[in-house]
Amino acid sequence: MFRAGGMLKVAVLILAFLLAVFLAFQLLEINVEFKLVSLARSLPANEEHTKPAVHKCGLSKACPPGHFAFKLASGAASVVGPRMCLEDKLLMSGVKNNVGRGINIALINGKTGELLKTAFYDMWAGDVEPFIKFLKEIEDGTIIMIASFDDPATKLNDEARKLIADLGSSAVGNLGFRDNWIFLGGKGIKTKSPFEQHIKNSADTNKYEGWPEVLEMEGCVPQRQD
Repeated sequence: MFRAGGMLKVAVLILAFLLAVFLAFQLLEINVEFKLVSLARSLPANEEHTKPAVHKCGLSKACPPGHFAFKLASGAASVVGPRMCLEDKLLMSGVKNNVGRGINIALINGKTGELLKTAFYDMWAGDVEPFIKFLKEIEDGTIIMIASFDDPATKLNDEARKLIADLGSSAVGNLGFRDNWIFLGGKGIKTKSPFEQHIKNSADTNKYEGWPEVLEMEGCVPQRQD
């Protein structure tokens, strides 16, 4: 009888212990869940779903009002064509199949940002005269984007260089065989454009065999207001 009573007490104690452990775990789970919910509620909504800002043409920052966002890249050797983007619209690229060896050029309405025309002129084996005619027909207020591919200079004569310089270029006078060059200017501009990059073809510094490295440039060009 005593033995049976002792076993009963032990069983009751074990049951009580197990019940205490179970209740402790339940309370701990409720407490942790409560803290997690409280933490989630305390976080600002914009921190819960943070996404990097995406700007037009992939620019590092947004352009101010009254400006067009642009990005330019020259060709890579004689393999990959140049790219031109304005206001998130791809104007010229190998994907669009509208680029070629030599000088690639896009004309944009300086007031609306509308693409007016694209063309490319072979300055290695082509004729410079059609390019000169093209440059002379550009109307005032037009934004001009230019990017080189392979060789932009062999057939480029003094007349063509002067017409490009009048668009705001500072580097066109020194442009040589297989140089890389990107430029954004305007017809009727009174000063030299700040949007230009030029790198010489040099065996000492070329990134590719026979060609310099790719040039890239981004920025915000003022919209024509008149």
